[in-house]
Amino acid sequence: MAQQKSEDRVVPDGGVMPVQPAGSSVGGQGKAVPVEEAAWQLCLPIATAEAPRGASRKRVPDRSGSSAAGVPKAIVNAQKCAPATMDEVVERFGSALLKVVSNKGAAGPDGMTVQVLREQWPAISRRLRVDLLEGRWRPGEVRRALIPKAGGGQRGLGIPNVADRVVMEAVRQVLEPVFEPTFHPSSHGFRPGRSCHTAVAEAGQHLQDGYGWVVDVDLEKFFDRVNHQRLMARLARRVDDRRLLVLIGRLLTAKVALPDGVVIATIEGVPQGSPLSPLLSNIVLDELDAELARRGHRFVRYADDCNVYVQSERAGRRVMASMERFINGRLRLRINHDKSAVARPEDRHFLGFCLRHDPQEGSVEVLLSQRTKRNAMVRIRELTPRNWGGTLESCIRRVNVWLRGWHQFFGVAAATEQFTLRALDAHIRRRLRAIVLKHWRRQRTIARNLVALGVKAQSAWRGVYGGRKSTWALSHSPAVDKAMPVSFFTVRGLIRLVDLHRRSRRDIIAPVQLQMVLDWR
Repeated sequence: MAQQKSEDRVVPDGGVMPVQPAGSSVGGQGKAVPVEEAAWQLCLPIATAEAPRGASRKRVPDRSGSSAAGVPKAIVNAQKCAPATMDEVVERFGSALLKVVSNKGAAGPDGMTVQVLREQWPAISRRLRVDLLEGRWRPGEVRRALIPKAGGGQRGLGIPNVADRVVMEAVRQVLEPVFEPTFHPSSHGFRPGRSCHTAVAEAGQHLQDGYGWVVDVDLEKFFDRVNHQRLMARLARRVDDRRLLVLIGRLLTAKVALPDGVVIATIEGVPQGSPLSPLLSNIVLDELDAELARRGHRFVRYADDCNVYVQSERAGRRVMASMERFINGRLRLRINHDKSAVARPEDRHFLGFCLRHDPQEGSVEVLLSQRTKRNAMVRIRELTPRNWGGTLESCIRRVNVWLRGWHQFFGVAAATEQFTLRALDAHIRRRLRAIVLKHWRRQRTIARNLVALGVKAQSAWRGVYGGRKSTWALSHSPAVDKAMPVSFFTVRGLIRLVDLHRRSRRDIIAPVQLQMVLDWR
């Protein structure tokens, strides 16, 4: 049965037969090879799910669309950087220590804090330097911490010892100049000069170009299932210092101390939360980026979240099936089918946003996803508990810190989200009114304070004593709303999301309108 060609990509004519490496067994009983030889073997071309065996390979141009305005480009043909060696790692101890101390992370299994590390660093650095250069250094255990995930469940974070973090950060600073210039421009996760906003901007450009369907692919437990052998093989392609490769292998296989005290061995995965894991994850998934670019797809990837943009639902289902075969067979990873789908971009959650394309105007709106709105409401409830024991001003200061940080990330949303922001502001004020009523406690005190704030006595007493009302129901009564309007909280320092968003939108300079000059002579 002939394979149908998708309208949004170029299908190659075929692949090539895999080359049998020298020294391998023909009968299937292959012998073990060192990391360097395994890396050379993985460089050999192999047939993929999109290309039948026995045909010649056809070079496909990169049509990823990463040349959109505002999206930074990767330096593919970068100048040759310094080789990644163990001596370079030792020389980076100073900058690595400053980075670890500035992050102010928690202590690892040994209990040493970043402040103690900084005080004892002269003695620790001398010992680390000698042990690393002589190959005697061994990493300590990694403390496993469980944090709740936004979509439900728990996420396991790995917290190494602070001294081990300095070593990881030094290794990252040495490896990043070697691998970063060759990453695909459509990869935005954990890269300098890139962020979630650049990923959303590139996704919006794909929609504007007519690719109105998205293949939303999420990898299941990616950081816990990275294959160590494949990762080490890719590292060995560009790292010649065997001491450094052995060091990275020891960091990957460090034992993990669970919250209940049980210590387990690590046979796969990278510790999510260590300074080195973001770079290693990009090195692993760079193979997926190269395959998508070879097939001519338009895509945007941020860490393990990958969106491929196509022009029809039928093409999207074909891409999803071929990607699953490649990810399962080549990368030895799995797709999370509960979080992956082929749908319209406005129905999918991508980095906290959803994109909506207006075909008549040709514009793309960046909107807040439903999950982002639900998470915002949950966070507001956590910041404004009904039994708040401090002053109202202290609660407002805590809310303001979250509001500024939240808007710093989600402030790129379109102006049409003003209604959502107003609803969040109103919900915050109601939560604060409930805290004030809870502080006043007795109904008589509540009525008297409402009168003191300018409410008519009859309205105040009737609103408080008119039937059995809970504190939450009373917080939105007409008397309470009149006593504590928007200005009541503004003078106490509460900022509003609407004002922040309006101010940020005003900073955007509109293009100058063209004018026609008429000559009446």
